[in-house]
Amino acid sequence: MLALAAALALAAAPAGALPASPPRTFRVDLFHTGTAAEERFAVDRLVLEPLPFPGNPARPIDDTNLGKYLFEVRDLATNRVLYSRGYASLFGEWETTDEARKATRTFSESLRFPAPERPVQVVVRKRGEGGFHEVFATVVDPHDRVVDTSRPPSPGPVIELLRSGDPAQKLDLLLLGDGYTEAERGKFEQDARRLVGILFEQEPFRSRRSDFNVWGLCPPSEERGVSRPLTGQHRRSRIGATYDAFGSERYVLSFENRSLRDVASFAPYDALAILVNGDTYGGGGIFNLYATVAADSRWSGYIFVHELGHHLAALADEYFTSESAYLPAQGRPEPWEPNVTADPKASKWADLVAAGTPLPTPWPKDAFTKRAKEFQDKRKRIRAENRPEAEMDALFVAQQQEETALLGKAPYARAVGAFEGANYEATGFYRPQMDCIMFTRDAVPFCAVCRRALDRIIDLYTAPR
Repeated sequence: MLALAAALALAAAPAGALPASPPRTFRVDLFHTGTAAEERFAVDRLVLEPLPFPGNPARPIDDTNLGKYLFEVRDLATNRVLYSRGYASLFGEWETTDEARKATRTFSESLRFPAPERPVQVVVRKRGEGGFHEVFATVVDPHDRVVDTSRPPSPGPVIELLRSGDPAQKLDLLLLGDGYTEAERGKFEQDARRLVGILFEQEPFRSRRSDFNVWGLCPPSEERGVSRPLTGQHRRSRIGATYDAFGSERYVLSFENRSLRDVASFAPYDALAILVNGDTYGGGGIFNLYATVAADSRWSGYIFVHELGHHLAALADEYFTSESAYLPAQGRPEPWEPNVTADPKASKWADLVAAGTPLPTPWPKDAFTKRAKEFQDKRKRIRAENRPEAEMDALFVAQQQEETALLGKAPYARAVGAFEGANYEATGFYRPQMDCIMFTRDAVPFCAVCRRALDRIIDLYTAPR
């Protein structure tokens, strides 16, 4: 399968080390439970996935300092870190919502790493004042009889969308179809190829195309489409994508982690994207979890690229006029995301700021904000009245045209600086450039800071160039 069958077996390795030859992928499924004030972890399953671990063996340690959480795999005898990755999670997002102040919820999440030869300690750390602090630890024995080595039900054939080389030397992106019936497999492949083509039109993906493999899987659904609870539409599928996540009508997430991971285990992947078979505007992206996109939306190309920015490189949303399910952080702490800052002097990306650029950097904020809020009010009415999606598309086109004209002709339009308004906040947070894929739907590229952040993550998963 995928010319990888020869690498499926675990190879012998020196005691206390990860195997020298490609090991299989080991997965720890966790329950993450709590409220806004406290959280707990518990082991759900230990799984040995069927395929080799696809990560770059030369970069087992994550040095990016990204993520709300960080997990480490440590050798029991020496306490040496064998593998680590930063990540964000559904619980980590939900705990910042108003609901988390009133209720307790449990989410499933997974930690994946190269299968060790002998018992290891898996440690989860959470970002806090002064850095990451341990919040959970467990000993994992890869030879324990509870380790699930069974093969999940097949989701169907793996589609090779782009193959550039050995998964251990490439960033492997897996696209999962959700809400596609058996008869629509061909449609999924068409959707996937179209979106992959759009992705590689953007920098830095265009220049780094040869550093990627892209695969596709589409487990058939009995019904077309996915759930939209706010409209009374409910669907069941193996991926489990749904609109209206955390009460936001445009936010698409899956809360079926166990099933999603079993499906994904049939292909090598470092990153996941879920393609929803529907035309209602929506998507989502969580760092080192997955990205989602409504494949038939007129804006699917933009959404796909934007959400992969979140998922791959932990890029923050730079907009501030749309409503968010998340409550504002207290005290304006410096964000850990690479493309937003609370520092008006922009020290996070100071090396990219040209001499003479004023900090903070002026831009037509008042005019932009006034019109953006007017468009937002119209958007709410369209959704409240369940109007045709074509009306939403027309509204977005009008907004795009106005904002492109306003921002494109402004002083410092192409400069790197510190532009106030980002991270869902109109004041107190700054973005690197006036416009960016992470700020508007305008036909603009990733800004210089976002491109650099993406390059750094691609480097983490690929062989040195």
